[in-house]
Amino acid sequence: MRAAVLTEFGAPLTVREIPDPGAGGGEVVVEVLAASVPPYADEVFSGRRNYPLEPPVVPGPGGVGRVVGVGPDATRLRVGDLVWCDSTVRSRDDALTPDITLLGWSSRGEGGARLARHLHDGSFAERMRVPTENVYPLPAEAGHNLARWSSLGVYTISYGGLLAGGLEAGETLLVSGATGNLGSAAVATALAMGAGRVIAPGRNHAVLDLLVDRFGPRVRPVQLTGDEAADRAAMSAAAEGPIDMVLDLLPPSAPSSVARAAAMTVREYGRVVLMGGVGMLGGADLALPYPWIMRNSVTLRGQWMYPRAANVGMIRLIASGALDLDLERVRTFGLDAVNEAVTYAATHSGPFDRTVLTPPAG
Repeated sequence: MRAAVLTEFGAPLTVREIPDPGAGGGEVVVEVLAASVPPYADEVFSGRRNYPLEPPVVPGPGGVGRVVGVGPDATRLRVGDLVWCDSTVRSRDDALTPDITLLGWSSRGEGGARLARHLHDGSFAERMRVPTENVYPLPAEAGHNLARWSSLGVYTISYGGLLAGGLEAGETLLVSGATGNLGSAAVATALAMGAGRVIAPGRNHAVLDLLVDRFGPRVRPVQLTGDEAADRAAMSAAAEGPIDMVLDLLPPSAPSSVARAAAMTVREYGRVVLMGGVGMLGGADLALPYPWIMRNSVTLRGQWMYPRAANVGMIRLIASGALDLDLERVRTFGLDAVNEAVTYAATHSGPFDRTVLTPPAG
């Protein structure tokens, strides 16, 4: 089969023939039909993000495809099934604190690295090998819009954060980083889950207008100034009432002061969920006042990715029409144009912009 291979950090991806994967016990082989290219893929492949990939490797975090082979322990998946392949792979020998790797993308700690060496390659290929528990059947209608359904990975990340914070219908949510690719997905997902209003702070006035135009008055935009105290006051005022939950999805380039200003708008007994990249590439770490957290009984939680069940929940939200993918701007590229796709994704990283690889059938 043909695949895009990262031979070394800083080098373009090379499309070449590699052996077809085979399905062993607990594994499924999927023909890749559509794989999302993250906007920051160029930062990963250049080495700037310092991701623990071990070249040579086929990158690509998840995708949509058809099952072409199943292991002997699969009881419901069948060859020909249209499926979503989740990249979040967990070790099977520790139910409480499993090691995690993101298939073809990243990993956590030495255990995650060992897992990544076994399940090495991702979705930028004609076929991929995936653990059985990471394969989720899709509704038939997904076959009419494969490229848009490949953005499931983006939405499921934000959905995982909202589940971690226990967002309930009617609540007020603040999304820190709302004008970004992940943050805008969080706005859409929260509204699909029934959020009463979503506070959307950002510096890009055009993007804030886009969010309001798309979702209406339940979105409350706030133009950030960089003055931490003033921005906190403006976000609180936009809510016109208590802010029940804050979800932070700011990128590594954002200063910690922006994350802190947003977090400290949450009400007494409110929840703050951290899913962004603040401090990951250096710079000041997030510093929240101990007395403020304690005296206001604030719940502060980190969340990396999402639980397995979030995949099912996200598929249901989209299939029901509660979350509409038809409004997304999608640009597709064939496998041979993978480097063009990576460049395009970096320059089209705004809300609801999706860059998708559509490898041909092998």
